[in-house]
Amino acid sequence: MIEQAAGERLSGRILENGCGVGMYVQKLSVYGGAVTGLEYDFERSSTARRLGLQIVNAAGEFLPFPDRSFDLVLSHEVLEHVQDDRLAAQEIVRVLRPGGRAVIFVPNRGYLFETHGIYWQGKYHFGNIPLVNYLPRRLRDHLAPHVRVYAKKDLVNLFYRQPVRIVESTTIFGAYDNIIARQPTAGKALRGVLQALERTPLRALGLSLFYVIEKQ
Repeated sequence: MIEQAAGERLSGRILENGCGVGMYVQKLSVYGGAVTGLEYDFERSSTARRLGLQIVNAAGEFLPFPDRSFDLVLSHEVLEHVQDDRLAAQEIVRVLRPGGRAVIFVPNRGYLFETHGIYWQGKYHFGNIPLVNYLPRRLRDHLAPHVRVYAKKDLVNLFYRQPVRIVESTTIFGAYDNIIARQPTAGKALRGVLQALERTPLRALGLSLFYVIEKQ
């Protein structure tokens, strides 16, 4: 999906905004572009640097790059974690060149599980918690104050009045690589079924919103 959305921009200047230990920086580098990873967590950024990658340790709300620096920005499940997602979205647009694109994944509020766990009675409970995202927003955010979840209108509003157009928007179920690593046959079968559902109205229950925006 990323490759198709990016097109020829893969050979230009690329920023992975929130790169973790650099997995996507490595994958995007094979296309011949100049790839930079940005990571807020110091330990993760240090791990990525040890792989010989170009990594910057900074926050997504204050990107340390000049205006119009990149042809492509990848933000993969990152905006939900920053302190100010609106400012982070503005920064993504600022560093894009005209005609550049941002490929964005964020958690879908319609997904049946909250994958980041919840806080209950003063304790954090790890794991996939069912139906939390279907609660009224105030209650949902009280249980999971550490991570945002997005309806389509929430993501669109982040880029309201910014010089961008939406090129593509959909909901996806994901690749489920972790399950495939543990149980290859069952994991691949599950992925096949869920990816087939992406072509039906049931895609509204998918794991993530997938948006491609282009700077005007």
